Amino acid sequence: MNSRSAFLLILIFGFLITGLISLNGAIIALSIPLLVYFGVAAWYSPAPPRLVARRTLPLEAVFPETPVELNLYLKNNGEDLQEVWIEDQLPAGLTVLEGETSRFLPLPVGEEVRLSYVVTGGRGDYRFTTLQVHYRESAGLFEGKIPVQASHRLMIRPRPRPLRPIPIRPPQTRGFAGPIPSRQGGVGVDFFLVREYQPGDPMRRINWKVTAREEQNLFTNLFEQQRVADVGIILDAREPGYGGASNNPLFEYAVDAAASLSETFLKDGNRVGMLVYGAGIDIAFPGAGKIQRQRILQTLARARLGSNFALESLSYLPTRFFPPRSQVILISPLQPHDPEVLITLRAHGYQVLVLSPNLIRFEAGQVTPDSPEELAQRIAQAERRFALQKLRRAGIQVLDWDVRMPLEQVLRQVISLRPLLRRGIGTPA
Repeated sequence: MNSRSAFLLILIFGFLITGLISLNGAIIALSIPLLVYFGVAAWYSPAPPRLVARRTLPLEAVFPETPVELNLYLKNNGEDLQEVWIEDQLPAGLTVLEGETSRFLPLPVGEEVRLSYVVTGGRGDYRFTTLQVHYRESAGLFEGKIPVQASHRLMIRPRPRPLRPIPIRPPQTRGFAGPIPSRQGGVGVDFFLVREYQPGDPMRRINWKVTAREEQNLFTNLFEQQRVADVGIILDAREPGYGGASNNPLFEYAVDAAASLSETFLKDGNRVGMLVYGAGIDIAFPGAGKIQRQRILQTLARARLGSNFALESLSYLPTRFFPPRSQVILISPLQPHDPEVLITLRAHGYQVLVLSPNLIRFEAGQVTPDSPEELAQRIAQAERRFALQKLRRAGIQVLDWDVRMPLEQVLRQVISLRPLLRRGIGTPA
């Protein structure tokens, strides 16, 4: 029943009571058509329907702002339904470009209806759960509403940007061929050292200039082996570091940078792990190949800014997630107490690289010149420069990233070609 049927009942009883009190049969007769109308509607009132729904998505994992066509099918396995209002419930953050998400129609038994529409949205993990179905008979006096389960998932992942190969020099490498110098002699392209000739050494590697100085011994050139390494990427998702705003656009730059860096290192054959550190800890354990790429992008799709008093400091980083003496990359605007933790991490043998999006420059356009806010920004910028200089003195490579400049351009400008060839990113100057 609804408000319309309640009003009709009140009207029927009103006529009956008024007619009985006044002993007027004409007034009582007025209630008879209404009573018949109500009885017929009650006879045809629909029973709770048995509905089955399903969704289809041509692509379950797409990039931001990509149109995706979604089809929703609803089938009636119960009795005939005279009037049905189907209303799909979209997750927050999705926008309908075309099509319809609701429809009003009759639904006979065994019939299936389809809703088709195109949505788009930003990065995120969108979960479709239920749709609401309102049903009633043609008189509109008896109606009901039931949720119908139609679960599905749309993963909108960050789009990795193409970057040039980034040379790194972690203290320890893995036993597979790759692009990273391993500080061990063997087969490679870069000269490593000269040693005495051993049986089995190729003749073309004999250093004849050194051999000419000796009367009996031969000497062989040894090259540095190139291998793959373990790379751990930490995405800082702590809300206070981004100005306390849960929807700060600067975080999207950090997510895109994490996706681009992981893509670059995976292409080189390295083992890459991803750790999102914010309201909680979301981890993609170290791995290599295309499957690992999917895991990392899914982890980044779920990344959200948040606050957690238990994780407000980097001191609680799960360092066992990173293999010993591996390369660690932190993407963070940095908070006041972060440098001490990073210096400790460097002292434990990890090679640390910090990519720090500059929140102060990002928000500089919102401040008027010669205002107290501008003075506060200048002070904050000076404190930031001091913290970054402290990290550099500890042997940590730091990139102060103004996000108005593409990441590829920042890497080219801040890190010159000659130091890259000599020692790679992360090696103390």
